[in-house]
Amino acid sequence: MALELLALRGLGLGDLLTAVPALRALRQAFPGHRITLAAPRALGDLLPLIGAVDDQVDVSGPGPVPFERPDIAVNLHGKGPQSIEALRRTDPGRLIGFGTGPPWQDGVHEVRRWCGLLEWHGIPADPADLTLGVSDRTGPAIVHPGAAYPARRWPPERFAEVAAALDDVVVTGNEAEVPLAAKVAELAGLPPERMLAGRTRLADLIDLVSRSRLVVCGDTGVAHLATAFCVPSVVLFGPVSPALWGPPPGWRHVPLWAGRTGDPHGERVDPGLLRIEVSEVVEAALEVTS
Repeated sequence: MALELLALRGLGLGDLLTAVPALRALRQAFPGHRITLAAPRALGDLLPLIGAVDDQVDVSGPGPVPFERPDIAVNLHGKGPQSIEALRRTDPGRLIGFGTGPPWQDGVHEVRRWCGLLEWHGIPADPADLTLGVSDRTGPAIVHPGAAYPARRWPPERFAEVAAALDDVVVTGNEAEVPLAAKVAELAGLPPERMLAGRTRLADLIDLVSRSRLVVCGDTGVAHLATAFCVPSVVLFGPVSPALWGPPPGWRHVPLWAGRTGDPHGERVDPGLLRIEVSEVVEAALEVTS
């Protein structure tokens, strides 16, 4: 019977992408184990590209986790008691996590946080191991105006001005973001076929980003996809510093931030995000694609 390793990351697209180096480190450290990822089923199309996961169980949030007696359980979800208890209930032979290891530290980049956790347990991990592929940059520029919370959504009128200033642009978003994306496309004067929000499954979005020449977006999962495929990007940060969730330095990634922090789950656009002007974004976009 194969040895079993269970890793919990019951969060969204960007969260999973920031855990890629940690998952790959687990694969390197435990080559004889079957690795199962507890994460939302909707993210399954990413798993073959990560190359470190054998199976998946559908988990959204900190649990419960439908799995029994893994040899090793790894909490890549958070520091809270719910995720720790959810993994304890699987009756693991060994539990790796912040509740059973190093103290949680604020002010640490999300990628480095999980690599640091593994390193504390003697498992080498490379925070730079984020790449899923390299875009040939033959595809369109992507403007993605949505984000999980209003605090992280730059005004659609400004996204529209950016889209109008660029060549060969499409506007993306999930089904809930269709009205927002449609407004951006309309204000930018784009034809209907350029409004792709609500028309792309995750697999389609991955394919689109993997060929793109540019991504312009807020602090959301698509920004991490751009990093994963080495696509030049301009990422707008508001209530959260790019030092915590931003792209790695260099290689044509430009995080824009006004230096203010706030509530990333707020119901109103963050004042710091509003300090970022259209001209800054257009200039950065032209710079990274030149």
